[in-house]
Amino acid sequence: MYISMSDRKGGQQDLQETDGRAALTAFRLSPVIIWLGIVSMLTDISSESAAAILPLYVTGFLGLSTIAFGVIDGINQGASAIVRIGAGWVSDRTGHPKRVAVAGYGLSMAARVGFLFAGGFWAIAGIVTGDRIGKGIRTAPRDALISAAAQPEYLARSFAIHRMLDNIGAAAGPLIAFLILMLIPNGFNTVFVVSLAFAAIGVAVLVLVVPDKIKVTARRAGATSRPAFRWYRLKWTYLKKQGLGRLVAVTGLLGLLTIGDGFVYLLLQNREAFAVQWFPLLYVGTNVAFLVFAVPLGRLADRWGRVPVFLAGHVALLVCYVLAVLPLGGTAATLGCLLLLGVFYAATDGVLSALVSQLAPPERLGTALGTAQTVVALSRMAAAACFGLLWYLLGPGAAAACVAGLLALAVPAAAVVLRGSAGRPVAP
Repeated sequence: MYISMSDRKGGQQDLQETDGRAALTAFRLSPVIIWLGIVSMLTDISSESAAAILPLYVTGFLGLSTIAFGVIDGINQGASAIVRIGAGWVSDRTGHPKRVAVAGYGLSMAARVGFLFAGGFWAIAGIVTGDRIGKGIRTAPRDALISAAAQPEYLARSFAIHRMLDNIGAAAGPLIAFLILMLIPNGFNTVFVVSLAFAAIGVAVLVLVVPDKIKVTARRAGATSRPAFRWYRLKWTYLKKQGLGRLVAVTGLLGLLTIGDGFVYLLLQNREAFAVQWFPLLYVGTNVAFLVFAVPLGRLADRWGRVPVFLAGHVALLVCYVLAVLPLGGTAATLGCLLLLGVFYAATDGVLSALVSQLAPPERLGTALGTAQTVVALSRMAAAACFGLLWYLLGPGAAAACVAGLLALAVPAAAVVLRGSAGRPVAP
């Protein structure tokens, strides 16, 4: 029986149009995404090599208290939140996300210089603040560049490849710091010099190689000027469309129950009592798991649906909490926690950016990405502070069990709230 093309499209167009387009479109990875991944890899080698030795440097070499380090770690978690929305807005307003990203990467590089001369609490706190503000400035414009360069039907996979390269650096950084300290006892300044070198190379690659993709696209399309800017575009109510408001609200709720890697590692150390000098290698394990699973889970998100993969990542986090609390012990339990923590990041980090990119209007993409990233940073900063208090009041095991119980309730609630949101499969 003959069925015309118009009949084929009639009743199933809404459900199959995107799938049909994806089936005819082969995946092509833009060189822009590869170069941005290399920039992030170099920058993460820089930042994570310094971060891995910071606890020992502050409390051991400088002789500051753990309270002082707690304040510095809080700055490390949340300082970037104060500029993320603004940086995304400036990216949208100017139409030059690369310039905004260069400013952020450059600020973080400049902060690295300070580590070579810092000698007290205020100096270290100022350097960490500058570094994290630089991270807050660069993240949304960088993700806007990735979104502009990626094929819409393969957004999650494109972000996953970027995050995989990023986490090669995140795994290599602590390993480099560990090896330097093994070869040069108290060689903290050597680590900081290496950190600065990688940051400078990353900025150079961004400036010299990465194009301002959004600007180039506009020129190719024949655009002669940007649309007139309206202040209402900065308002949250203007962004709260097509499920974006629900997505950001759920992200904030789940972020409040994400206690952070450091506390998970402290739980493991509290149970296993391994030597302190091996502590940085826990970061390596998590980041190796992240980079191994980033691309497979990104592909799965494009095929199965981005919301289900995002929520499944939080289920992995829940199992990680349970495994860290149970009195199982041994190397297998520790490796299991690191594996699950890596799966959590692989299933949520790039996938969240892909979801926001899918929902946000193109002219407000940077602002939307900055908003989501700000909510993540603030909620996780609050989670760290609250969990530290719970640890003090209830003890480590009871505190982690409490958070695990709340997360077990939050994930099904999040699934209900996000039901019908974007994130259905779009790739074959």
